[in-house]
Amino acid sequence: MNIIWLGHGSFRIEIEDQVVLVDPWLNGNPMMPEDRHEEAIAGATHILVTHGHFDHITDVVAISKSTGAPVSGIYELAQYLHGQGAVEGRTYNVGGTIGLGDKVTAAMVPASHSSTTMVDDKPLHVGNEVGFILKGEGKTLYVSGDTGIMADMDWIGNFYKPDIGILSAGGHFTMGMAEAAYAAKRYFNFRTVIPCHYRTFELLEQSAELLAEGLPGVDVIEPQVLEPVSL
Repeated sequence: MNIIWLGHGSFRIEIEDQVVLVDPWLNGNPMMPEDRHEEAIAGATHILVTHGHFDHITDVVAISKSTGAPVSGIYELAQYLHGQGAVEGRTYNVGGTIGLGDKVTAAMVPASHSSTTMVDDKPLHVGNEVGFILKGEGKTLYVSGDTGIMADMDWIGNFYKPDIGILSAGGHFTMGMAEAAYAAKRYFNFRTVIPCHYRTFELLEQSAELLAEGLPGVDVIEPQVLEPVSL
């Protein structure tokens, strides 16, 4: 499995025979070099979306059209994106699980955030915010999406038992590093944790030092844009 950070909350996950893009935001993403956009999305087989904010869905329709990758997510958001021209994937909801190819599954789990997109200069609610549990190659990966600490993490950790966590941890809009460390220690038994939704803007946390300090014995990896984390 290769986990490749595209900056902010965006990821390219190469797992089994799938190349899964999660919330791919390229245009306007301060972390993403403009001359490497094609590299970031090359060979994409599927796109998963966690919620409707601009820094998560701005480029989804265009990427879906250019790669042919279907878009899947919570019913209302996926329906909205399909209506805008994205290739139709699966519209599902919290508690559901879909297959990505024959070897990878993506279960939808709750998050605690908000989910709107702007239409005619007005916010449109596009379903609840979510995270995903990806399974493949004998590994279980929790993608938290944008979220604060929530009690639902208790059953997510207990039921799915993810060994890898991609956790929003930049603060201000999501958990900060200290909160992410607390959640990881209390609710999960991760071997590896990768922070995200940080370093993008000045108001977000710039280092994962507090996360690493709070999780002794866990491999906390600060990702670098377009550098694969191989697990």
